[in-house]
Parts: sequence; structure tokens; C-alpha cells
Amino acid sequence: MNYIFETRMEVRDYECDIEGIVNNANYLHYIEHTRHLFLRSLGVSFAELHLKGVDPVVARMNLQYKTPLRCDDEFISRLALTKEGIRYIFHQDIFRASDEKICLRAKVELVCLINGRLSVSEDYDRAFEKFLNP
Repeated sequence: MNYIFETRMEVRDYECDIEGIVNNANYLHYIEHTRHLFLRSLGVSFAELHLKGVDPVVARMNLQYKTPLRCDDEFISRLALTKEGIRYIFHQDIFRASDEKICLRAKVELVCLINGRLSVSEDYDRAFEKFLNP
């Protein structure tokens, strides 16, 4: 996978269930936060685009849980990007930092609503241009 962005995070105790492993829903927060940090690194502001009527929304997700994370584990969240038609496909993997063991594989498909209507976003196309057209 040709990752174009990564960030490190740490599991917090309240994210774990009674078994002492990260509750499955928290992985959604991790990968969403990674996408937000990626966009911020490109100078893209969700708030500013929303004011212009541009809203990216998740259309579909495919998650594969591999190895559980536990309290205080540090992990690396990595991201790759492709585009199919009007869908931006974020390929996101989470690795435990201590041994690089894969914990989650995710494929997240986003589309953009422009003033409430499904459409192509010139703003996102421009922001992602160097990754989609190398």
C-alpha cells in the first residue's frame, strides 16, 4: 500500500471494553481522526468548506478487525487514497506501534454533497490532486 499520511495515537482506558480490548466502535473514531488530520495537513478546513455548502459524507465502510489493541497501546494510523467516479476511497490501516502488527484494515468511501446535492467537489479534487494524479 502506498500510504500518503500517517499519525500516531494512544489507546485511552475508557476506549476499552470489559475484556480490556478497544471497543470496535472506537476504531471508527481513530480512522476518522486520521482523515481529519490528513485534510488539515493539506490546508483543508471542514468548517470553511461547510460554510461554502461542501460536505463530505461517508457512503460506505468495510472494516476488518485483525489484532486487538489494548489500553495504553500506541498505534500508527496510515492512509492511502484513490478515487472512483465521484467517490474518494480512503484505504486506512492501523498498526500496533510496538511490533507493526496489523490491527484494522478499513476501506472508507466518501462522497460530497454540494448544497445538499450529490456532486463532484472541485475543492477536494484540487486538495487531493497530487495524490490522485502523480
